[in-house]
Amino acid sequence: MPPKSVPLPAKPSKPYFFYGHRKPSQNRPVVYGGLFSNRQVLKPPQSPLPPSPPFDLRKWDPHHLSQNPSPPPITTPHQHSKLSPIARFIIDAFRKSQYTWGPSVVFELNKLRRVTASLVAEVLKVQDDPILASKFFHWAGKQKGFKHNFASYNALAYCLNRNGRFRVADQLPELMDSQGKPPTEKQFEILIRMHADKNRGQRVYYVYQKMKNFGIKPRVFLYNRIMDALVKTGYLDLALSVYEDFRGDGLAEESITFMILIKGLCKAGKVDEMLEVLGRMREMFCKPDVFAYTAMIKILVSKGNLDGCLRVWEEMRRDGVEPDVMAYVTLVAGLCKGGRVQRGYELFKEMKTKGILIERVTYGVLIEGFVKNGKLGSACGLLKDLIDSGYRADLGIYNPLIEGMCDVKLIDRACKLFQVTVQEGLEPGFATVKPMLLAFAEMRRMSDFCKLLEQMQKLGFSVNDDLSKFFSFVVEKGERTIMAVRVFNELKVKGYGSVRIYNILMGALHKTGKVKQALSLFQEMKDLNFEPDSSTYSNAIICYVEDENIKDACICHNKIIEMSCVPSIDAYYSLTNGLCKIGEIDAAMMLVRDCLGNVTNGPMEFKYALTVLHACKSGAEKVMEVLNEMMQEGLPPDNIICSAIISGMCKYRTIEEARKVFANLRTSKLLTEANVIIYDELLIEYMEKKAADLVLSGLKFFGLESKLKAKGSTLLSR
Repeated sequence: MPPKSVPLPAKPSKPYFFYGHRKPSQNRPVVYGGLFSNRQVLKPPQSPLPPSPPFDLRKWDPHHLSQNPSPPPITTPHQHSKLSPIARFIIDAFRKSQYTWGPSVVFELNKLRRVTASLVAEVLKVQDDPILASKFFHWAGKQKGFKHNFASYNALAYCLNRNGRFRVADQLPELMDSQGKPPTEKQFEILIRMHADKNRGQRVYYVYQKMKNFGIKPRVFLYNRIMDALVKTGYLDLALSVYEDFRGDGLAEESITFMILIKGLCKAGKVDEMLEVLGRMREMFCKPDVFAYTAMIKILVSKGNLDGCLRVWEEMRRDGVEPDVMAYVTLVAGLCKGGRVQRGYELFKEMKTKGILIERVTYGVLIEGFVKNGKLGSACGLLKDLIDSGYRADLGIYNPLIEGMCDVKLIDRACKLFQVTVQEGLEPGFATVKPMLLAFAEMRRMSDFCKLLEQMQKLGFSVNDDLSKFFSFVVEKGERTIMAVRVFNELKVKGYGSVRIYNILMGALHKTGKVKQALSLFQEMKDLNFEPDSSTYSNAIICYVEDENIKDACICHNKIIEMSCVPSIDAYYSLTNGLCKIGEIDAAMMLVRDCLGNVTNGPMEFKYALTVLHACKSGAEKVMEVLNEMMQEGLPPDNIICSAIISGMCKYRTIEEARKVFANLRTSKLLTEANVIIYDELLIEYMEKKAADLVLSGLKFFGLESKLKAKGSTLLSR
């Protein structure tokens, strides 16, 4: 059954040989039945969407959209359906040639009777291959009687920028000029807007310079766009030079022009220059409003320039601008965080005098500021004022107060505040109880410490996890490590303990040089039937190596391998260094390879050790080049690197070349005379060992081991 033709318009226009009756527009998506064509746009079938569940306000999550972003739009096979038929023909020609320019594409394009500049622009708007787009643009320009217009040049610029070829797009003004179509301000505006949207400040300035070379003067709007892009990307000096050109062109500043410069100067901390621009702004009768002043204060607060904030505040008062809530809150928060809580409190009282509604956040920053300054009485007074004003304090207010009370040993009052948080259903967390636990530990009130742990357990805390966090916090200061061990010894009796706590304490004891005590904790773990993990064994490896017990360190390493885990990088380095010291160079080099194969970013010494091994194939000079490169990186040759030199030279070269390298290191004062003697002995011992291994291998290969055993030789028992 033939397809039904679409009814013709009431007033048919002049018929055209190919398309039939149509309106004179190439972009019309529907073509009415002509001699060869009866096409119409078909909408792609859409699968019905599943019904959405009814909205329930009680289950609404305000963070749902940020955690579950909307899915990307689904592309359909008819994404080019809005193109004109000839444009679709060109796109199909590109597709048939697999988007590669060649004779087949040119053959298809030569079938077209005429190509217009608007058609070229239409194709380039949907083209995502910059090379193919450039070839097509060049081909169109060579057609007889064809000339590109501004639309086609702009479409090419958009195409190149869209596909990351913005540097090529910047050369379009020269191309236009060479083809007899000098660029206008619009072409430069497009390039500037593209770079500004991608935060490419230097490219914006490059296009601006090119614009001046073409003798084109930007309008005020474009000048503002250029300066704004330069300020946002941190090129304030370039923005000020553009502003000098702006004034040199005799243009009048707008309020936005001044605000761009003022924000840039505030970011750079140049308050005096900013005030000069502000004075010029007043002369032009462009007095800033409260929003502009608030923006200045916010920028200066973010940079920590509190003196600049106060100067801007005085200028706002001078202009008679009445600050609003946001201006007050921004300045008060900045002053409190910067340690000027008294000045912030004065502004707070000014807000109360004016009857401005004060938010709970403002109370919170003031209370936190007073606590940090040791003014606990003022902080408690603000808490009372907060409650009298009808607000309900949250954990952001209670936590600093509890911490401040614990710092001055008012632990009982802190406990009362903690009970208040529980009664009000605020669900306190570890941040609330941490200062109380620390205060009980420092005051040796372990019975109260354990009572607090019991209450935490009733409130649903994960006590073992929180204790791990507590001990991690305590051992951050090395002088508190002994206190942490003392507290843990008392907690063990009451059944509190975990592998993670043992790991934390072992690591802290090692850092403070108490290796024996750390190893005793390791042994205690095993006696209490705790199952050590890879972190435990890694800590034990480091401690055993420092205790010169390489055998037990290797046993711990093997335990980690049996668990199908990987030792820590510090454990790898420590064990490798220990093996090198006792002359087990082959085992050390094996560990180096094992570490670099298992971890993402191993020690630089290990990477250079393998580089040295490879350089030994080329001789002593190549090894010295690698060592010089190490020195430039700030890595002097250590025990592992010297062992790699011994291993590589014995494997690929001679003892003499190894001695030559060590002599050069001695001359460069990278090794002492004593170290050179030690490494020379290791070199001879290692070479003898390798020679003995070769002899034994030869005896076994030729079957002479039975004769040696018959003669009573013990050579093969090694």
